[in-house]
Amino acid sequence: MSSDTHTSHGFGRIVVAVYAVFALSASARSLYQLATKADEAPFAYGLSALAGLVYIVATYALATNRRLLATWTIGFELVGVVVVGVLTVFDAALFPDATVWSTFGIQYAFVPLLLPVIGLWWVFRNRAIRG
Repeated sequence: MSSDTHTSHGFGRIVVAVYAVFALSASARSLYQLATKADEAPFAYGLSALAGLVYIVATYALATNRRLLATWTIGFELVGVVVVGVLTVFDAALFPDATVWSTFGIQYAFVPLLLPVIGLWWVFRNRAIRG
């Protein structure tokens, strides 16, 4: 396999970097929230921890060219951000505090909504051009 079809080369470096930033930020935020005020919104903070884990696995999968793992992880991420986004729009009381995926990632300039679309596009684009 040529290195230019690897998921972490070219534009993929940017995708991996953005996933790494989200892995760090979502994980740190959720760990802080769970450690300091877990009783206020345990579901929301637990969901943020899950999002952090998803970003960690997606970063690893993209950085190491594990396309199947990347596809499943990023697909889960897309479903998660859409479901949580819809729930927070229609019943904000379900989430007393925001998660990374709340309102489709509005606190993060909607990057959580766009990132899985770009990530899946990148994985499938590279699979299609593999020699």
